[in-house]
Amino acid sequence: MSHLKLSTALIAVAAVSATAAFAQGREEIRIVGSSTVFPYTQSVSEQFSNNTGAPSPIVESTGTGGGMQIFCGGIGEGHPDITGASRAMKASEFALCQENGVTDITEVNIGSDGLSLAISRETPYEWDLSLGEVYEALGAMVPVNGEWVDNPHTMWSEINEDLPAVEILAYGPPPTSGTRDAFVELAMIAGCMELDYVEANHDGDWAEENCARMRTDGPFVEAGENDNLIVQRLQADPSAVGIFGYSFLYENLDTLQAVTIGGVEPDADTIASGDYPISRPLFFYVKNAHRGVIPNLVEFIEEYVSEDAMGDGGYLSERGMVPLNRARRTEVQAAALNGAAFSIE
Repeated sequence: MSHLKLSTALIAVAAVSATAAFAQGREEIRIVGSSTVFPYTQSVSEQFSNNTGAPSPIVESTGTGGGMQIFCGGIGEGHPDITGASRAMKASEFALCQENGVTDITEVNIGSDGLSLAISRETPYEWDLSLGEVYEALGAMVPVNGEWVDNPHTMWSEINEDLPAVEILAYGPPPTSGTRDAFVELAMIAGCMELDYVEANHDGDWAEENCARMRTDGPFVEAGENDNLIVQRLQADPSAVGIFGYSFLYENLDTLQAVTIGGVEPDADTIASGDYPISRPLFFYVKNAHRGVIPNLVEFIEEYVSEDAMGDGGYLSERGMVPLNRARRTEVQAAALNGAAFSIE
């Protein structure tokens, strides 16, 4: 058999295999991904089901990194249709998708979110931290007397005598979480670069290489992908700090309050303006090979990007998401509805 005939045969087999992958059918839309995006997707799922009478999508909180691995596993009814992400897809994840035949993807930027440092309302202290102080509390290595050493700090007051004399204890996301990725980039590395020792002796490349590790000796605790567990721990311990998306703080303001960063509190205005320094975009990614095959997938996407959902005053903003400005929102809505191809060069 010639190379051309062999290639044609292989393409035919692949096409039959792809069709067979959908043969058993699946009634429910399946969604994986970010724990931060999870409550927004749940809200859309509930609204979509109420409006249409269709089965409610199955939504799993797997973390951004875990969701990308599952989403990029292949096409067919055994693989999810959408993944939520609290950061943009990485080049390595895009390559994995391509390797597994997930070659037609649409990226949808649904809005913005702030990474909140939160503490119980029962705390007796006023909490305001600089990014540099956040780094000195949670970084694996810090400057001490002009040397770069393992972090020795156990009390907040050791970093700054004006801070509370309580033990450092912070609950945060694991490495598979997009929240962790964003926190490392926006808080840890940025905070490290604020330190006099780093500013005087090193550049941004050095900081990216040396300031990205969280400490593992106890003061920082990886609390898993379920942000509600962090909320519960903060409610039980008035000295513990939690790290999660603004939506979880927003939904628990009766028992939690924000730790301000440089005097700036996270809210819709400060996140949208960028005045709050730990802000990031939120996304979901659609597997376009599943459009028109998985029942109601197109209709679900329409609901997600509708003005009722992601517009100014929409029900997602009621859950704490900061909407895109009108011009950007119109652009995103068109891309989502038309299945615009996403790529990483």
